[in-house]
Amino acid sequence: MLLLGVVSLLTDISSEMLYPIVPLFLTAVLHAPMSVVGLVEGVAEGTASLLKIASGWISDRIGRRKPLVVWGYGLSAASKPLLALARSWQAVLLLRFTDRTGKGLRTAPRDAVIAASCAEDTRGAAFGMHRALDTLGAVIGPAVALVYLRLLPGAYRPLFVLAAIPAAAGVLLLRPVREPAAGAHKGRSESVPATGRKGKSLPVEFRRFTMAYAVFAAGNSSDVFLLLKARHVGFSESGVLLLYLFYNVVYALAAGPAGWLSDRLPRVRFFASGLLWFALVYAGFAFFPQPAAVWILFALYGFYAAATEGVGRACVADFSPPQSRGTAMGIFHTINGLLVLAASIVAGILWDRIGPAAAFLYGSACALWSALWLLRLDTRGQQAPLRAGHRSSRPSG
Repeated sequence: MLLLGVVSLLTDISSEMLYPIVPLFLTAVLHAPMSVVGLVEGVAEGTASLLKIASGWISDRIGRRKPLVVWGYGLSAASKPLLALARSWQAVLLLRFTDRTGKGLRTAPRDAVIAASCAEDTRGAAFGMHRALDTLGAVIGPAVALVYLRLLPGAYRPLFVLAAIPAAAGVLLLRPVREPAAGAHKGRSESVPATGRKGKSLPVEFRRFTMAYAVFAAGNSSDVFLLLKARHVGFSESGVLLLYLFYNVVYALAAGPAGWLSDRLPRVRFFASGLLWFALVYAGFAFFPQPAAVWILFALYGFYAAATEGVGRACVADFSPPQSRGTAMGIFHTINGLLVLAASIVAGILWDRIGPAAAFLYGSACALWSALWLLRLDTRGQQAPLRAGHRSSRPSG
């Protein structure tokens, strides 16, 4: 589990060196409009999510997860240096598609391995640690990009080649990773009720959770819009990177404690509180565009991410039986990514036709609706985490 965290750290150093650079490259070098930026990022993330359900399902059927994890990290590493050759936004779209194909292949099987490698009452902490290491890469990556662009402003293409080095190192580190044997689960036995034929169908609690979460995902556009908002209100190229670095520092520091805390509180309510935080932050981006406010909002956005990213995956693990956990993780990520595609396209259109505030208010409204839905389900006893001592009062089916 720790080794997978280190692999994610190295891969995220690579990816996050480029994440704030790609929209700048598209708009400043290739002269693409904002709607194209939304399309590229939306298609990239949507592709990843479409594949997550397939890779999770395949890993459940074949009983092996590591091969998909290796192929996924390998594809992402191979796509990075090719961005240096891109001469059109269509080429960037193709390479982002390839990169996110790799993410789609690896994510659900990897998360299932993490869930199987820890006791159920420490899942929040386990996923929190993984997200902390992953996000540490998102601190180092933009920091490297920031120093690089200070020395070589506007020289984006060599940076794409540089980013391939940590990605390749991460792939090599996968060799000693061992996945738990089928049926091996640490700690006390799983308390999720097995339903359906041979216990492989997913419980109703999982379906309710994903339906409520889907409302949030429909407004959760790509984070590139936050970066472009900062640029829009007057931040320099280096300032945008510094903001993104600051956000990831907050996220990395808070992810571990947030995961630990979610093991000790009702997990769904904790997750819903993170979505409420998102709604407030996005409303802030709409109404308080001053540079000083943007710094505060990026910090608060880091707390939102810490309270939801790893915790959401732990919720999915709580609600899914071990035999179908890869599929459950894939469904969760797929719903998220497909709706991120739609949300990113909608945000780009709203930004171009009405203004930046409209894009952020749309996201805020979706997050508020989703959070209230989750809190209502949990309060009615229909969505309580299915850990020991937290069984649902309703039978699943």
